[in-house]
Amino acid sequence: MNQRQISFIGAGNMANSLIRGLLAKDVPAQNIAATDIDSDKLAQLASECGIRTGDTSSVASEADVIVLAVKPQVMASVCEALRPLIGKKDCLIISIAAGIPVSSLASWLGDDRAIVRCMPNTPSLVGEGATGLFANARCSEQHQQLAGDIMAAVGIACWLDQEQDIDAVTALSGSGPAYFFLMMEAMEKAGTAMGLTAETARQLAIQTALGAGKLAANSDVPPDELRRRVTSPGGTTEQAVLSFQRDGFESIVETAMKAAQQRAAELAK
Repeated sequence: MNQRQISFIGAGNMANSLIRGLLAKDVPAQNIAATDIDSDKLAQLASECGIRTGDTSSVASEADVIVLAVKPQVMASVCEALRPLIGKKDCLIISIAAGIPVSSLASWLGDDRAIVRCMPNTPSLVGEGATGLFANARCSEQHQQLAGDIMAAVGIACWLDQEQDIDAVTALSGSGPAYFFLMMEAMEKAGTAMGLTAETARQLAIQTALGAGKLAANSDVPPDELRRRVTSPGGTTEQAVLSFQRDGFESIVETAMKAAQQRAAELAK
């Protein structure tokens, strides 16, 4: 990866995070380029990160990898303009735009292009992202390794066997941060109702979520076992968990995720 020329079409928050993540993985700044309609964003990236910036033609002509980081609603026009500017035949195209299927990308860029479609999530902005990836048939093992390494610069990367699984990834990890924010919000409100100050309740809710996530990530047992270990028979945690279960917590989560999955599929059409 360190010897590849990686170009970003679009320099928004996710591209910015990926660029900084790649630099942290020792990818040379001169091997990264970016273009964007916002010249201020480019100037800031060039100043703070030392990467190359320019117009689409200049960043695409020598690229080994092109990361499409533009809004879905402009993806068609961006790709059609980009198509004649890509200099290398085996250039890998990585899309991080939600709801744009590989078939559409191939129709705009060419059926012979190696394309990887990704579904990252917002914790990528702080280097703790989770990304699902799907590669089309034109991708070699080297292409897949390269795409995985790039997305792993901001978290974990999981390969999918079917493109439709992107919708499940969207429902789980793509939309998932909002579920945890909602849980923290509810815990904060409940804590405040019990007499804690809003600031204390917020700090405790956020730190508890952070600690639980780290504990799960660093453990060799699954979350259900971690839950059992912290739930002492007859204790306070057991009463809270039993209350959740009586109110159908698991089915509420499943129903919500299915709604997100269905919407993701609708948007892809």
